[in-house]
Amino acid sequence: MSSRKRWLALSVICAAELLVVLDNTVVNMALPSLGVQLHANISGLQWVVDAYTLTFAGLLLAFGHLGDRYGRRTVMAVGLAGIAVMSIGGALAADLGQVIAARAAMGVCAAAVFPATLALIINIFDDAKERALAIAAWTAMAGFAIAIGPTAGGFLLEHFSWHSVFWINVPVALIVLVAALMLVPESKASHVGKYDPLGIALSLAAITVMVWAIIEAPHQGWLSPISLAAYGVAIASLVLFVFWELRHPSPVLDMQLFRIRRFSLPALSIAIAYFSMFGFLFMITQYFQGVMELSPLQFGIHSLPFAVAIAVGAPLATVIAQRVGTTSVIVFGLVVMSIGMFVAGQVKVETPYVGPVLISMVLMGLGLAIVQGPATESIMSSVSLDEAGAGSAVNDTTREVGGTLGVAVLGSIVASIYTTKVGPRIDALPDAVMNPYQKSFARETVISVIEIAKAPTNSIFASQKSELIYAMKAASLEGFQLASYITVGASLACALAVGFFLPWSRPEGDGVLLGWRSK
Repeated sequence: MSSRKRWLALSVICAAELLVVLDNTVVNMALPSLGVQLHANISGLQWVVDAYTLTFAGLLLAFGHLGDRYGRRTVMAVGLAGIAVMSIGGALAADLGQVIAARAAMGVCAAAVFPATLALIINIFDDAKERALAIAAWTAMAGFAIAIGPTAGGFLLEHFSWHSVFWINVPVALIVLVAALMLVPESKASHVGKYDPLGIALSLAAITVMVWAIIEAPHQGWLSPISLAAYGVAIASLVLFVFWELRHPSPVLDMQLFRIRRFSLPALSIAIAYFSMFGFLFMITQYFQGVMELSPLQFGIHSLPFAVAIAVGAPLATVIAQRVGTTSVIVFGLVVMSIGMFVAGQVKVETPYVGPVLISMVLMGLGLAIVQGPATESIMSSVSLDEAGAGSAVNDTTREVGGTLGVAVLGSIVASIYTTKVGPRIDALPDAVMNPYQKSFARETVISVIEIAKAPTNSIFASQKSELIYAMKAASLEGFQLASYITVGASLACALAVGFFLPWSRPEGDGVLLGWRSK
């Protein structure tokens, strides 16, 4: 395959990745208008996002295995076609239940696309340096899509209804599908053994129940009976999965991979990085919309430095890792992320955008890019070409689980402090001033400030309105500070683990061929 064709194929693969990642962030921006038109409560709107996350995370490993077995391009093409069809379903949905069902189905289709993208890259680029650059481009696109989502969503909502965030997927998915069939070569495992349906079922049960438990824990209670039962089912399924995979001749996932430090520690680093990043994005979304009271489009524009930092940092980090080694770069990236989160935790209501806010976004974007590129390259260099889909799925699953956990844990911390500080003041307001629904919304999120600020002056006591809004903003930032310190601790602990246990010297050439499995 010529060099030109390889890079053309990479551009198509990155476009498929962009579609999958961008879709979720764009939909987040549509939640307020979607909730108003479909009369949805906060819990219902959360499931518009979580339904996608649940099916996506749960099926990544299964589809990675199926891609290895039946063809990665084939599985990716089916996923792209499914995204187009299910997006039409979402756009035509008449009630919230239909939207949630469409989003769950889109998550299934996205799970078919995502592991295939990275696995195809590994098979297309056989030169170690070109492969590292291709992975850097894939990494930069993933982070860029997450960061650019608010801008794209804000633009659509500025000019169209919430239906547009679904309709936009249809032509894009079809164009990428045709391009993939024309420009991306098929690849599959050269040797496949006996099919492992039990392994797929156990992996699906373990990951799906675990992600569901994480999503619902803030609402059900982290130690409630239903949460404890879900933890038990997830752990039991995971133990059975490991037990079965260690004994199956053709496992869905070769569990011996986790004995390779160059596989397991970078996977942990990605999980921690996404734990921090998704928590940061959750907090910065509330900050821009609630504390700064920006419109969706203004929010997107203000978040662009985060996207630029990722786009610049990913290829740069990969090139540096080729020279100085993966370990030092990952450690440095985790430290940069921790500094960014610490700076974010110092933001106050009066803090200007140009200052700690901007600095924290740039540092977080750079830190994520510095960690993700070399860590992904290390993971994929630790697996054989026949296991590329499964290795990619592990890489993707750690990202999703880490990100979901970040939003759930850090979101719970922020919500707990915010409700404790603000709840009594809101409850003290008479129903004539703020009805029960408005009170419930105001107790849950600082974004409700936008509606309170728009309310007629006589609907809230004039002397209380400005004081209440300031108190809500200050309470949310107090929660952000504690949450930021949690992420600082997690990032630094991971940096210490990587620095202590991961070899600092980098083997020359391709890791698998030179025996990284023994390290």
